[in-house]
Amino acid sequence: MMAQGQPPGHSDSTCVPAAASNGHHQRENGCGHHQPQPQHSSGIAWMAMDMKQKCAAYVLALRPWSFSASLTPVALGSALAYKLEGQVNLLVLLVCAVAVLVVHGAGNLVNTYYDFSKGIDHKKSDDRTLVDQILEPQDVVMFGAVLYSVGCLCATLLFFLSTLKLEHLALIYFGGLSSSFLYTGGIGFKYVALGDVVILITFGPLAVMFAHAVQVGYLSVLPLVYAVPLALNTEAILHSNNTRDMDSDKQAGIVTLAILVGPTLSYILYNMLLFVPYVLFCILATRYTISMALPLLTLPMAFPLERQFRSQCYSKIPQKTAKLNLLMGVFYVCGIILAPQGSLPLL
Repeated sequence: MMAQGQPPGHSDSTCVPAAASNGHHQRENGCGHHQPQPQHSSGIAWMAMDMKQKCAAYVLALRPWSFSASLTPVALGSALAYKLEGQVNLLVLLVCAVAVLVVHGAGNLVNTYYDFSKGIDHKKSDDRTLVDQILEPQDVVMFGAVLYSVGCLCATLLFFLSTLKLEHLALIYFGGLSSSFLYTGGIGFKYVALGDVVILITFGPLAVMFAHAVQVGYLSVLPLVYAVPLALNTEAILHSNNTRDMDSDKQAGIVTLAILVGPTLSYILYNMLLFVPYVLFCILATRYTISMALPLLTLPMAFPLERQFRSQCYSKIPQKTAKLNLLMGVFYVCGIILAPQGSLPLL
């Protein structure tokens, strides 16, 4: 973040009269007399700048570049509901998107807090919110609690807006909330090589099923199948992040899937996560409807990522993979919406 400098209005000029030392800027009128001028405007501007930096720090801690992993599953589940029911409740869609988004953001804050407390984050880490003392640990904890509370409020609203049974709504929502916390908090699945499994389930089948269920009012296996391509691509984001951080994770004494399999197999796994979805889209496009070929438009973005990963230059790969994930998800959703009625395979 920007280092705090001198407040606006500060001057190093040596031409200021000695009388200016009384704490006020001086202004000379037409008769040569000096009149004191308060620094209220400078103080307000300084406070506004400090508030702006604080808000920017909170946004940075949320890691907004990763939000495609939560928004695209919601869009996909809603698109599937549209193909089944012929309509989508936009208010339910909005509340569902906010619920998933704030739980995702809260999970990122939990990750930031526990990575810092365990000494995993350092000066060269991608997330230096606490390392650089941009925020205090208690700020992150409080912000995370607020987001989880907002998510629970959204889940309560969905109970009144949707016809989904309360037990089913609670099961899916609190399952996702628990996963977002336990990824690094409590059990800490990330630290025992189970984080990939948690992310693969939470930001794939679970999120898609949640968005679909609150729209149609019942649970279905269909979203789980359609979530596979998106889930694999989302897992590629996490795997590239863990591969980049292998050395620092080893030093911190934690174990990830990338550490277990090593650099060579990590490269192979990343390629599978990146390109298997395109194979699935080709099958859907050739056997069912050509609209499923739309996600193939993002294929040219995947090859540079493969080359960068192969060269072990991991800088910004998670962010670039997240961008690919967002565009793929958008085209996937469009492909489902544009598919002729009855052309998509149903279970």
